[in-house]
Amino acid sequence: MSKGPNQKQKLLYIQKLLEEKTDEKHGVTVNEIIEYLEDKGISAERKAIYTDIKTLQDFGMDIEKCKSKAVTYRLLSRDFEMPELKLLVDAVQSSKFITEKKSLELIKKVEGLTSKYEGKLLNRQVVVSNRVKTMNEKIYYNIDKIHNAIDEGKRIHFYYYEWSVNFNSGEKVVKRKRREGKIYKVSPWALTWDDENYYLIGYDGSSDKIKHYRVDKMDKIVITEEVRDGQDKFKRFNLATYSKRVFGMFGGQEVELKLMFSNDLIGVVIDRLGKDIFISKASENSFFANVKVNLSPQFYGWLFALGTGVKVVSPQWVSEEYAKRINSVAGLYKHNINQITE
Repeated sequence: MSKGPNQKQKLLYIQKLLEEKTDEKHGVTVNEIIEYLEDKGISAERKAIYTDIKTLQDFGMDIEKCKSKAVTYRLLSRDFEMPELKLLVDAVQSSKFITEKKSLELIKKVEGLTSKYEGKLLNRQVVVSNRVKTMNEKIYYNIDKIHNAIDEGKRIHFYYYEWSVNFNSGEKVVKRKRREGKIYKVSPWALTWDDENYYLIGYDGSSDKIKHYRVDKMDKIVITEEVRDGQDKFKRFNLATYSKRVFGMFGGQEVELKLMFSNDLIGVVIDRLGKDIFISKASENSFFANVKVNLSPQFYGWLFALGTGVKVVSPQWVSEEYAKRINSVAGLYKHNINQITE
């Protein structure tokens, strides 16, 4: 039998066939392997196929010989197990910062990590359409540039955008540059994913502060030749602590608070603030928690969602500010409240 031009690729094609068309429930026969190779212009004999399979097994591939109506070979284990692939698909399809187009592209690649049969199972759980997805296709390139800047220890420049209402324009909701189009100059130190959005954590030398920026709102990122600064602040920086303290990644004045919670909210408190906070007994039904947070509308919103289960004990000015916000909201419904009390 004459050898084709692709003969040296025979072992690679057998590996590819096993990866694509076999799993715990599906196998291929030696004849099917030979036919597959012939389609690729590769000649093979049965005895040589047995040797090739043994070579792949010695290399570490978990190939099982199965005897039923016909002798078949199947690949039993892979780098990723099916539950892990489902987890990856779930993460991609539910992620708001990944566009619908890119989600489908990534999921298709994830399907390639298993057999075509199990890939169909992954495809069945894909529900991407009509999800709230980011509209910024540039986010992937932004992330790549930021990673490069972090690796190189360089400062970056960029424009930062926000959404605004403009009923004088045809679109009504428009995107505009913040700070009247002034370029942001930031030393990048870390990237984090919070509340389904990517954020850059960096040092702003002009204000001598650690700040964060939503990556999908950044545009025209340029990696400069300037060496990044802020080393002293980031020596003591803990990303996990920062994420707990900054609610919804909205900044604000850092304050140490004493809060009183009802005992049944301990799980909520730990989920949001972590296990390392200091707590003490307030009564048989409540406890105190001393925490550091950045005061923001999102933090006050979190308190409000807990209703009567939480009280700001100190400092007094934060308690008063929270009361003002509650009264301000109640004022919008004053007419309804009067009707209820009449």
